[in-house]
Amino acid sequence: MRALLVTSVGVTCAAALTLPLATPAASAPAPHSASALPPSTSPASPGAGPPSAQAEATTREALAPDTPDTPETAESKPRKAESAEPAGSTQSLPLAPLDAPSDRVAGAAAAQGLPQRDARPFSLVGVVWDDAEAELHGTVQVRTRATGTTRWSDWQDVETHNAEHAADLGSAEREGRTVRGATAPLWVGDSDGVEVRVRPEARDSQDRAATPVPLPEGMRLELVDPGEGPGEGPGEDPGEASAPEPARGAPAGRAAAVPAGFADTPPTAAALPEVLTAEIAAASAVNAELAELGATVIPALTQAETLESVELAPGAKPYIGPRPGIVTRKGWGADEKLREKNFAYTKTVKAAFVHHSATGNNYTCKQAPSVLRSIYRYHVKSSGWRDFGYNFAVDKCGNIYEGRAGGVTKAVLGAHTLGFNTNTMGIAVLGSYASTNPPAAAVTAVSKLTAWKLGLFGRNPKGKITLVSGGSNKYKAGVKVKMNVISGHRDGFATECPGARLYKKLGKARTSSAKLQGR
Repeated sequence: MRALLVTSVGVTCAAALTLPLATPAASAPAPHSASALPPSTSPASPGAGPPSAQAEATTREALAPDTPDTPETAESKPRKAESAEPAGSTQSLPLAPLDAPSDRVAGAAAAQGLPQRDARPFSLVGVVWDDAEAELHGTVQVRTRATGTTRWSDWQDVETHNAEHAADLGSAEREGRTVRGATAPLWVGDSDGVEVRVRPEARDSQDRAATPVPLPEGMRLELVDPGEGPGEGPGEDPGEASAPEPARGAPAGRAAAVPAGFADTPPTAAALPEVLTAEIAAASAVNAELAELGATVIPALTQAETLESVELAPGAKPYIGPRPGIVTRKGWGADEKLREKNFAYTKTVKAAFVHHSATGNNYTCKQAPSVLRSIYRYHVKSSGWRDFGYNFAVDKCGNIYEGRAGGVTKAVLGAHTLGFNTNTMGIAVLGSYASTNPPAAAVTAVSKLTAWKLGLFGRNPKGKITLVSGGSNKYKAGVKVKMNVISGHRDGFATECPGARLYKKLGKARTSSAKLQGR
């Protein structure tokens, strides 16, 4: 973690790091009113054209890389063609019935999937469907083959979350784009073969009159290649030699280049301001070296330096935690041509929702930028969102990453907690924590991040706040809900997220975050 705490900052990053504490909303632009760039309508893009035509086109183009397509609208003009292909690609493969009609149980809904097949290299998978409002009642399982080998993984479950991580109903992002239903993405590592099966939810065998739940229409498998990261050239695989052996059932993953000095072993958890200050001081000696290496990280500040970086009202007693080191979007290799060019803001930040990405735990921290690039592409190209859904991400070693674009100090509107995206921020801890304990370093990083960011908007991490629901499966639109300032996703939506084990750690995160603020 120490290597993250200090480095050089470009002009762009530095310009985004000052926000008045007394009136944080004053510097935020007006909320975005409409989508600037509609989703791709190229034949290879999911959702383009009627289902029959789409299936034919997708099959034909499945092994060709996709490229962003930005048709001209009243609000935007097409970008000039780039000379080089954008980093990464997505293969979209339509699913088909797995069983012949004669083999199905009478009245049962048909399972869908794909038999074993070759594919261009990919590292992340997910399943999408046409109607974002349709729920997938069933199970999704995939098995993959590690690139260049004959080794197939065991069957792995894909979390079938249904619209819980998405833009709010009625929002410009939801209504102005072709948003699709989607499972959670699953990180599988560098692979070139795939098999998938989607089975509908089983009915009670005694309820013979029950109507089976059909699977959503237009289902297709998305295979995402994250592309090359910063400093990674063709054929390079930095960190591969030190990557641990993958868990049973998961092929080895592609490692991404990251700023020098990234921890791949969780550091000792530290929650007290004096410990953090000492850590920052120790890391300052390597600042010049990191600057020479071009690491794109917003440097950490001491609490005194943090307070100097904001405009305070005379006599005000601020409670703002030290700013932690944050890897910028450039640092993890975000392709800025994928997202909408404009930004969307809300008035303030009242609360933070903690999530897990549900992408699995079979990644090394050197691979975290690749995981982020994959999720980003899945959110935009496959799910139809305007940008990466979460405002921030944290890996299992405690490294913190900028998520959705718009400025780390700003009240950027995300697509992380359906019904409660307005005036909140979303933090995704990379991994799955339903039955696995989150590393102490990741929980500490959540504490550091919330102590600083919530402090900019005058929020007490141990406090309560009232939010107005935009509509979810737990609270109807317009309902006022009193929540913790640091809440879990399940507090606003009936979901397993952020996983039972991570959810249990939020009390500790609140206490540590408040302590970092000096409360």
